[in-house]
Amino acid sequence: MSPVKTKAKRASSKSVQLKSVSAKSKASAYDPLEPKRVAEILKRLDATYPNPKCALLHKSAWELTVATILSAQCTDVRVNMVTPVLFAKYPTVQDFAALEPEQLEPDIRSTGFFRNKAKSVVGAARKVVSDFGGKVPDTMEELLTLPGVARKTANVVLGSWFGKAIGVVVDTHVYRISRRLELTKSDTPEKIEQDLMRVIPQEKWIEFAHQEIWHGRKLCFARKPNCVECPLENICHAADKTWSTVEIHKNAKP
Repeated sequence: MSPVKTKAKRASSKSVQLKSVSAKSKASAYDPLEPKRVAEILKRLDATYPNPKCALLHKSAWELTVATILSAQCTDVRVNMVTPVLFAKYPTVQDFAALEPEQLEPDIRSTGFFRNKAKSVVGAARKVVSDFGGKVPDTMEELLTLPGVARKTANVVLGSWFGKAIGVVVDTHVYRISRRLELTKSDTPEKIEQDLMRVIPQEKWIEFAHQEIWHGRKLCFARKPNCVECPLENICHAADKTWSTVEIHKNAKP
């Protein structure tokens, strides 16, 4: 082989190596939790879903507590069909406390898991009446003492009714979208909440959860997300995108 060809081959090989190093450097430099990226996500969510509100119909902290308990493994649309009739029939927490779970079951059957939900609602009502003077408590610690109330329900009530940003609501939409956006790699609601609390400013916790929930209903579906119309498309690298203008990250799974 001539000296010229050998030199050219070495130059070509060196160019390939430099490109490879550059690509690796670029990949390693990407930080999904970089403050500017998180701020851009929040900015776009604000523009798309300004002043988001809880989708569950309610007129009191107690009604919101009941509605959130019923929303487990059930759509908000279905819950909103059930609760107006339910609250007309049982207007106060004392009315619920006077029931036996079996009496409540027919009224909430269509929300699914109605036997467990009936026990939770009646149990929560009795606890609110006996321990809190008929008023739903406004602290995380006290709310978690109510039957059927875990952190998700407590965060919904604290945020949407009392306006207290104590944590981040993690429902199925928040779970899915936060993982797609690589804001967390965790796979349990508890760990995802802690991850989000570290990267999302506290003053945005309430709003952010509502926005992700609305985003999940409107565009970022569990199956076949509508990426073409998504305002976050070019900063989202989710593995299951249906259309993309950016690199896909195989670990960014819902």
